[in-house]
Amino acid sequence: MTGLRLGPLLRYVDQDTATVWLETERPCEAEVHCEGSSAGGSARTWQVAGHHYALVTVVGLEPGSETPYRVTLDGRQVWPEPGSPYPPSTIRTLPPPEADPRETEPLRIAFGSCRWAARPAGARHDPVGPDALDALAQQALTGGSRPDVLLLLGDQVYADETSEPVRARLARRRDLSEPPWGQVADYEEYTELYDESWLDPEVRWLLSTVPSCMIFDDHDVIDDWNTSEAWQREMRATPWWRARILGGLASYWVYQHLGNLSPAELAEDPLFTAVRRAEDGAALLHEFAERADADPATVRWSYRRDFGRVRLVMIDTRAARVLPERERRMVDDEEMDWLHEQVLDGGPGAVDHLLLGTSLPWLLPPAVHGLETWNAALCAGVRGARWARFGEKLRQRADLEHWAAFPRSFQALTELIQRVASDQEAPASVSVLSGDVHHAYVTEPRFDDLKVAGGGRRSRVVQLTCSPIHNSIPAFMRAGFRFGWSRAGRWLGRAMPRHVSAEAPPFRWRRTGGPWFGNMLMTLTLHGRDATYALDRARPATSAPDGTPRSALERVFDGRLSSAEPAVEDG
Repeated sequence: MTGLRLGPLLRYVDQDTATVWLETERPCEAEVHCEGSSAGGSARTWQVAGHHYALVTVVGLEPGSETPYRVTLDGRQVWPEPGSPYPPSTIRTLPPPEADPRETEPLRIAFGSCRWAARPAGARHDPVGPDALDALAQQALTGGSRPDVLLLLGDQVYADETSEPVRARLARRRDLSEPPWGQVADYEEYTELYDESWLDPEVRWLLSTVPSCMIFDDHDVIDDWNTSEAWQREMRATPWWRARILGGLASYWVYQHLGNLSPAELAEDPLFTAVRRAEDGAALLHEFAERADADPATVRWSYRRDFGRVRLVMIDTRAARVLPERERRMVDDEEMDWLHEQVLDGGPGAVDHLLLGTSLPWLLPPAVHGLETWNAALCAGVRGARWARFGEKLRQRADLEHWAAFPRSFQALTELIQRVASDQEAPASVSVLSGDVHHAYVTEPRFDDLKVAGGGRRSRVVQLTCSPIHNSIPAFMRAGFRFGWSRAGRWLGRAMPRHVSAEAPPFRWRRTGGPWFGNMLMTLTLHGRDATYALDRARPATSAPDGTPRSALERVFDGRLSSAEPAVEDG
């Protein structure tokens, strides 16, 4: 008899198909049974480093339906758990393609990034506050609304900032006074992070009933992962880095990446096929992770999901980087070509709303953007070797590694967005969804010279940044981000690039909401060509009857996306 160790996580969902990910205690046959329906699916578990996993494809679902499901292992029900106080987990499918948008429910997509499952040991941060993901679960459990899709935009786990309970388990394996100390060392220790993050009862239920899309950021591996060629060279020289990066990439593939893919993509994935057939897939994943780290162009972590006429293209901004200074790019040329193909597939008129998911913001406060542009030029050597060394030290200490720190990639992404937004059949909105920076804000570019073919109205372009889900930010950084949007900050952002003769961006952008601080989630609501967004912040609420503290979400801001000018101006 085997039990369920982790999951189930509902991952991919379309009109009639879904995938459910889970980890079991032993090898077994995993089945998903849909109540009151012939829909369902089964899969044999596969093994990696002694751990057993299944990714079950559920077929035969009705479009536009909501179907409760249960999970059995070798015929024994393990989900819902006996005596569970939570409602049944359900699979909510997309409406059929021919459905009239006026007769279908809006699509609600919640997103955010940066979630500590528990406070790290020895953290010297401000009070962390309640977990926004837990608050969302509480809201759904008490009859409130729940999103149709959850986008987790990076730092789902913190390999370099572990809690006291995790460190206690690591200490049973090795001496924590030796590198990498209290950080995770390898694949086995990564499994501890996912256990801690996904076994919280309310969050576990939420992830079992709301489909999720994920992408990594730096802390999924280590702070400032792939900041620069110099950083990478220093890390590769340490005796413990190789096991960390291989464990990080392999565990991400198992726990996060596979669920981002459609059943058709999984069927065509030779690595997934090979791992399922192997007695233990650890060696195959080890080889794969080595190749992915040594030659990032051979692996694609980015992916695309279509939700009817809403298209999400999730961009890998960590592993796909080109780091030599003279060639420095956020994504390599092949990846950028792929991004163009996915965004433009079927023409801009193929979708009503285009969503670009990126863990790192495209548009920063102007002072920060100018600082990163200036720093990138210094590191490239435009002011000589001495300035270059100073620039590299500053880059690593101040985390200067967003899109602005890769000027060629910033320009390429901007040009792609402009191309889509100016098409005669442009989508109603183009939204760049990001996190990372431990606060939330809304900003819009001013493409004053953007001409629309045929005289139509261009897309509303907006960046929606939401972070953290559960973390904190020091007071001095809050002040710094506020200054970054100020008049003086804008002036500084324009002045610094002149010191290195760097080109200023060919457009400006304005903040139309924020900055907001706290633990938050943002939700996009899309219906036909209409779109709204809302920001909710977690706050403490009453305790459960057993004394367990509860949290709730409170509305902070609402906005509407349309072709009209925004109602909220710079504050």
